[in-house]
Amino acid sequence: MKHIVTVQEAVTAFAPDLEPTAAELDAIEQEMPVILADVELLDAQILTLDRTPNELDERRIRRARRKALAARVTLANTAAVKPGVGA
Repeated sequence: MKHIVTVQEAVTAFAPDLEPTAAELDAIEQEMPVILADVELLDAQILTLDRTPNELDERRIRRARRKALAARVTLANTAAVKPGVGA
């Protein structure tokens, strides 16, 4: 019989070295509007999972989709101007 052992100690032994760098944090900060817009879209879609969407729900989803798309376009345009951002 083989013994199954965990590798928890090996994984957490290097945890301090796995912190995000300043560049990674800056990239996350640049992408935050896209992340928040996607969360808003998901929230709007989740509201309609257990019921038939009414007119207000459909408007909310369309508005959230437009906002998410606009945030992505803004991020893409920013990335085109500043290489290395949003990659």
